[in-house]
Amino acid sequence: MEQRDRMTSKNPTKTPPLLATLLLLLAFLALCAPAASQPLHSEPMATQSSPPSPAPPQSTIPRAQVGGAARLRRIALGVLFGSLSGFLLALAFLYAIRVAILHAKSAPAIVKGPVSFTPQISPKNLLAALPSAQPLAHGPHGNYYKLTLDNDLTVAVKRLDAANRPEASPSMSPSTSKSDMRRVQRQLEALARVRHQNVMTLKAYVREADRLSLVYDFIPGGSLEDVMKRVRSQQVSLNWDARSRIAVGIARGLKHLHFEFNPRILHCNLKPSNVMLDEGFEPVLADCGVARLIAAGSGDPELCSGLYAAPECYQSSRYTDKSDVYALGMILGVLLTGRDPTDPFFSGETGRGGLARWLRHMQQSADPKEALDSSILGDEVEEEEMLMAIRVAIVCLSDSPIDRPSSDELVAMLTQLHSL
Repeated sequence: MEQRDRMTSKNPTKTPPLLATLLLLLAFLALCAPAASQPLHSEPMATQSSPPSPAPPQSTIPRAQVGGAARLRRIALGVLFGSLSGFLLALAFLYAIRVAILHAKSAPAIVKGPVSFTPQISPKNLLAALPSAQPLAHGPHGNYYKLTLDNDLTVAVKRLDAANRPEASPSMSPSTSKSDMRRVQRQLEALARVRHQNVMTLKAYVREADRLSLVYDFIPGGSLEDVMKRVRSQQVSLNWDARSRIAVGIARGLKHLHFEFNPRILHCNLKPSNVMLDEGFEPVLADCGVARLIAAGSGDPELCSGLYAAPECYQSSRYTDKSDVYALGMILGVLLTGRDPTDPFFSGETGRGGLARWLRHMQQSADPKEALDSSILGDEVEEEEMLMAIRVAIVCLSDSPIDRPSSDELVAMLTQLHSL
């Protein structure tokens, strides 16, 4: 008996036995109804082929008595069908209420206050230390801060103000707001389960009335954008071997998000400022999924802006894993040329049309080596690798997503290239 109750509670949508029995009874009565509800006549209907035969005197029944019996029979059938229909509708209504209650009970509760996914971070200490966070970087989806906790653990905090939070929209109804908050909570829990050396894992978060703060590991090496700025100003030297390892690490991080993690995560905001580098120049993808966390859907303009956004984002407001690959192609172009896509070199009077178009043009030119960063030229073997890497970048920058490789294919291509 207890086992049957447990089975019933696990399958709330299964039709109850009583309801199935009543449905069968209703079907049986519906089959029998035509025969039972035929009109009764006090005498046979006349036909032209044969004259009516007189009924035997002993079987003659008064016409009024037969008509009254027929009416009573029809009334009884109507009352029976009406009662059964009302009873079945009442059962269906109660069953729908029961399913709704079970569904409401199964919905995850909205967690209020600090939430930590690691024992190293105390929710109470995190909340108390937040006001002392030091600014690190600013961005369209929020600002990064450096925070040192009581146990001398240093973390990075991504702070999303109310204007960037989906559940903070004043136009939403209370029910929609709760649904949105649950959706955000599920996505945050998924980001906290990511485990890969090239992907930054969410360590904790704090939901406040006017902001949402996301807590990550602090990486002191800075971002790829900061390193490339120092490379262009000749403050740092970054050879081709290090640049190639950075490209391979980014591709491996995307492969984990796209193919090895369930549910699949799209980065949606891949660019050099969201690629952190440790002391050995090993890349770690930051800000994974935050743009989609903020956006109402994949067609939100937040996902389709910037020089690293794929063409389909502007054309059809669609973002797929191939859109992340396009952004990686842009980063590979930056590593190869040493130039920033915002450089006036691409938008000046010469009208080169952007980094992607210029790479295609240089690849078809008489000397494609002119596209490479002069600070990494010199070794002939490495120069051949870099020229092949330009071809890989151009494929990633194809206008059609179908023509781009997937992130797992890209890992194989770049790994083989780096091992030559």
